[in-house]
Amino acid sequence: METHGRDTTHRSKETRRGIVLFPMPFQGHINPMFQLANILHTQGFKITIIHCQYNSPNHSNYPHFSFRSINDRFSEVIHMLPTNRDVSFYLKYLNRSCADPFRDCLTKLLDEEPVACLISDSMFYFTQTVADDLKLPRMVLRTSSIGCTVAYSVLPWFSKEGCFNLTKQGRFNIVAEP
Repeated sequence: METHGRDTTHRSKETRRGIVLFPMPFQGHINPMFQLANILHTQGFKITIIHCQYNSPNHSNYPHFSFRSINDRFSEVIHMLPTNRDVSFYLKYLNRSCADPFRDCLTKLLDEEPVACLISDSMFYFTQTVADDLKLPRMVLRTSSIGCTVAYSVLPWFSKEGCFNLTKQGRFNIVAEP
């Protein structure tokens, strides 16, 4: 990896700014976040990964990062996966169950070392409030594919055209064209 003329190998740990990354605990989210972390590390940043207990990364594969684990309580609902395929249920659950442990972990980390910013997974929407409260800049890594991006971009049009019929149960039915 090119370092644009900067020698990061002799930079002391005390002078390196830290970046905290917080991936969603699913493979399609962890891998891109770690790829970004590796790039940032080659540019001289100290990387700290805050991660959920569920699907925890193997720390020995990344000896150049520091890790902090938070209790996500995902084990309380993981048994429901075979019968409940509602992805939004699990995303909402993780956002609720991780909010306080994440805040506590990040607060403690900020007391210990300088942090330049937080980079969180776009699915962890609660992290914006935490970052704002701690006066920490936050960036979002969106790990979805170009297909998802295109689909998201046309949803407002479909909604405006009345293609979605929301029911009281929170489910939706797609209205077929005649």
